[in-house]
Amino acid sequence: MFFYLIPLLITALLILPVAYRIRRGGNTGKVKTAFILNLCSFFAVLLMATFLPLGEWFTGAAVAAEETAQTEEAADAAAAAGLSVGMGYLSAALAVGLGSIGCGIALANAAPAAIGAVSEEPSSFGKALIFVALGEGVALYGFLIAFMIINKL
Repeated sequence: MFFYLIPLLITALLILPVAYRIRRGGNTGKVKTAFILNLCSFFAVLLMATFLPLGEWFTGAAVAAEETAQTEEAADAAAAAGLSVGMGYLSAALAVGLGSIGCGIALANAAPAAIGAVSEEPSSFGKALIFVALGEGVALYGFLIAFMIINKL
């Protein structure tokens, strides 16, 4: 039951700014649509994270694994190995995903400023390119970390 309290707290923290914005007034149509989309995707990921690790248990493959295992220790070691591989894939996905989000945020701020600087003074192209490349480097670092994690699995 404790595992559901943290997502509930995160959901409450997501709702508070939107509720404040709706109460204040203004253009709430886009805010409501974006919030509903984010909330639905959050709960979809929560359900998948809850039921996918239990898929082996639901299909009865765990029973077959216990029958073939010599001892319960071997079955526990196999279950722990499966969980660690799953966590490894999850961490690789988070490294790429969060790195790409960080790259998008960096480029959303740096690229328009670089374009404006180059249009005013063409000799500043090299400096502007460096700032844009630094933002893209964040996604590359996330990809490299994910690649190293997957190679260890």
